[in-house]
Amino acid sequence: MGKNDNSGRRRVTFVLRADSGSEVYLGGTFNDWDYLKKPLKESADKGVFTAVCMLPTGTHEYKFHINGIWCVDPENPNFCQNNFGSLNSIIEVV
Repeated sequence: MGKNDNSGRRRVTFVLRADSGSEVYLGGTFNDWDYLKKPLKESADKGVFTAVCMLPTGTHEYKFHINGIWCVDPENPNFCQNNFGSLNSIIEVV
């Protein structure tokens, strides 16, 4: 499967509201928790950050990395406990 082969993947948009000017990243099972690979961009509507990912179908765990602090998605009620004693948000891609 080539790098640009998106078969079996779905476009997922992650949205987060945070203080304008924040550094916001996305880490999860889909990028080996390497949040630096996926920065969120602040929109013209200040304080709204977005990132689009092409994710394979299935269940994925993720968190936002906001100004150096890992945070669950406040808009997503689905989460699970992780191995560090905190929570990860869960998304199901169908």
